[in-house]
Amino acid sequence: MAAVQYTNKSRVIPGFAPTLGYTVFYLSVIVLIPLAALFLKAAGMSWGDFVTAAFSPRVLAAYRLSFGGALVAAAINVFAGLLVAWVLVRYDFPGRKLLDALVDLPFALPTAVAGVALTTIYGPKGVIGGPLLQWFGLKISYTPLGVLVAMTFIGLPFVVRTVQPVLQDFEAEHEEAAASLGANRAQVFFRVILPAIFPALLTGFALAFSRAVGEYGSVIFIAGNMPGLSEIAPLLIVTKLEQYDYRGATAIASVMLGVSFVMLLVINSLQKWRRNRFAGA
Repeated sequence: MAAVQYTNKSRVIPGFAPTLGYTVFYLSVIVLIPLAALFLKAAGMSWGDFVTAAFSPRVLAAYRLSFGGALVAAAINVFAGLLVAWVLVRYDFPGRKLLDALVDLPFALPTAVAGVALTTIYGPKGVIGGPLLQWFGLKISYTPLGVLVAMTFIGLPFVVRTVQPVLQDFEAEHEEAAASLGANRAQVFFRVILPAIFPALLTGFALAFSRAVGEYGSVIFIAGNMPGLSEIAPLLIVTKLEQYDYRGATAIASVMLGVSFVMLLVINSLQKWRRNRFAGA
């Protein structure tokens, strides 16, 4: 059995066994035991009842909107978050600190307040929703597009705050060396900068996706919650609980947890592969 290696940093908090025991205990109470209880509750159902509760047409439509909307919103946030982080890091302009502070607004804003604000802005009579509906016939509130707007709103800070420190630590000498060798701006970005920040982009994508999948408060106000059209899976779980259908709620929650875990595992595996490839290059 390999011996545990101790360093000066590990001795700041004395005692490997107590700290490890507390860590395992804390994670078990906060994470592992509730998740195990969820699966045990779902396991008490017969296979037929589980399939009926977790894969009915209404539930499948909610899955498609929750996971599909979260994927699209996270992809949008990767592009928009990179652009925002680039502007905040590379340019100095009046109001930059204010813009930097506004990025964190979705973190501090209560989700219900965010939902009401988005519904007011993008509603049929809103500042943005009104002109879009009048000029282009595009309705945002109470449609899947409204769900996408809410998911994008709450996920943007995750990408910005993940990419921003990597861009700040990126040395300009690499860009200058590439430019001196004849690379144009596009080649410098795609061959020098992007490989360095790609793991951070994947991390931001994963965080934005996971937050959007489980978002409830800011979505239900702008979604309209029409079954089969703009109803998200978390709302369906709450509806099942209000109807005292605990097994149905745990069945839907188990499927969401399983799919989310698989997708995050794939994203983290890609991130690790990319980091190892970049380190070995």
